[in-house]
Amino acid sequence: MKIPKPTIKRLAIYYRCLDNMLSEGKEYVSSKELAERLKIKSSQVRKDLSYFGEFGKRGVGYNVKSLAAELKKIIGIDRRWRVVVVGAGNIGRAITNYPGLYKNRFDVIAVFDNDPHKIGLSAGVAGPIKPMEDLENVVKSKKVEIGVIAVPAEAAQEVADSLVKAGIKGIVNFAPVTINVPPEVVVEDVDITVSFKTLAYHLRRLGRSRR
Repeated sequence: MKIPKPTIKRLAIYYRCLDNMLSEGKEYVSSKELAERLKIKSSQVRKDLSYFGEFGKRGVGYNVKSLAAELKKIIGIDRRWRVVVVGAGNIGRAITNYPGLYKNRFDVIAVFDNDPHKIGLSAGVAGPIKPMEDLENVVKSKKVEIGVIAVPAEAAQEVADSLVKAGIKGIVNFAPVTINVPPEVVVEDVDITVSFKTLAYHLRRLGRSRR
């Protein structure tokens, strides 16, 4: 069964919400309460979860700890993932040192750049910035599966090619351009400007409705 991409994205949001509930000491939650916290319909919550089995009990709801554990397995964060970042600029450094990645079981083990002035400088938790020539060796020897592209658009495809050649199977692309990769490589595009443009669209129409 093919799972809709929006559903997969929401699973991560459900997990985050459940994790917060665990911190609050909450034991059970209904689909209605979960939906209200996330500002979506309860029917959407039930439909999304139904793709993966039956988790709740009628009249009781979902056991928060059990559902969180199940979603952890479904999403794939019941294990740790090794990550490399290409691009030691502001975005690359911010990603590398973002505590939320480690908390969610993603370990940035190395940062690469082709600027000789950056090689050897500290990238924070990932240690010294490495030259691109070391990428393939690090990926293969450390069994890295995820790569992050944090370079300008004009360099993104070349970096993607290098990551694929090294053996990377999943890429998070922060460059504002579409990259071409083999079918077996999964790409998740993250363009911050798209979020701002979407927000601008809604704000403009909100302003019109108030005139």
